[in-house]
Amino acid sequence: MDTKFRSSCPISSALDILGDKWTLLIIRDIMFGKKSTFKDFSSSGEKIASGILANRLAKLETLGILHKGKLPDNKKTVIYSLTQKGIELLPIIVDMILWSDNNLGDHVDEKMRELAKKIKLDKEAFINNYTVHLRSVMAW
Repeated sequence: MDTKFRSSCPISSALDILGDKWTLLIIRDIMFGKKSTFKDFSSSGEKIASGILANRLAKLETLGILHKGKLPDNKKTVIYSLTQKGIELLPIIVDMILWSDNNLGDHVDEKMRELAKKIKLDKEAFINNYTVHLRSVMAW
């Protein structure tokens, strides 16, 4: 999958990779939803179509944001995990959670509001500690 960038602007280039909701929701589900299989992602509340999901997973793998592997005890099941490049998206996802909590009020899911409260206690420590956690669950 060859990524075509619209410009050399860093914001535009990041949006060329991450600029659709499905990509960010897959990353959210891996980071905070403990999801790792196609079936897991398919069961998310946003109801992603299977073709779109397959496309986004392949794109994220090709870009080095996700790693595709197999379960150790079940070689048939494909699992996805974040790479270091994917883990580096954590501060962006955290800021999106905080922005939504601050600006969308009661619309935000209670589980995510609780997460936002934890983050607000010490954002830098949360990011550092959660980065360590994400690295510990990397598949490779």
